[in-house]
Amino acid sequence: MKNYLYWLLPIGWMAVIFRSSATPYQNQDIKPLLGSFPVDLSFLEPLVDWISFRYHQSVVSVETLGIEGFIEFFIRKGAHVGVFFLLMCAFYAALRKAPGLKSRTNLALSFFLTVAYAVADEVHQGFTPNRTPYFGDVVLDSFGALLAAVCLLVFTRWKR
Repeated sequence: MKNYLYWLLPIGWMAVIFRSSATPYQNQDIKPLLGSFPVDLSFLEPLVDWISFRYHQSVVSVETLGIEGFIEFFIRKGAHVGVFFLLMCAFYAALRKAPGLKSRTNLALSFFLTVAYAVADEVHQGFTPNRTPYFGDVVLDSFGALLAAVCLLVFTRWKR
């Protein structure tokens, strides 16, 4: 019975992700928080004003988003990587308790489950007001899972 309790890790974390995906963008906007910092972030503008690229049919630059919006973009996309890194680790921890699974099978299955949930999460966002599903976010989520897989692989080899 104790082994089943490990499944509370990925299930609980998926619930956190689901809740976040069900929240409209305007309720997650951190630009006002960034703008209220005691330090004026405009000192960063000369350092990053040369960066400009397209992401999901929008131009990402200081010119188009302002410094707070530009920073928020990278925080939000970094969160994709970090959140799915943790989900991959949670799946791995739960699957380690499954009898008969080899470490590589566990790693591959954890990765597959994480990527599958990333796809489901983006589809879910399509039903949330002011949120849109985007394949690029699945790529970021998958990168987080891949990074976790590499870290777990290195850690388990180092531990031996």
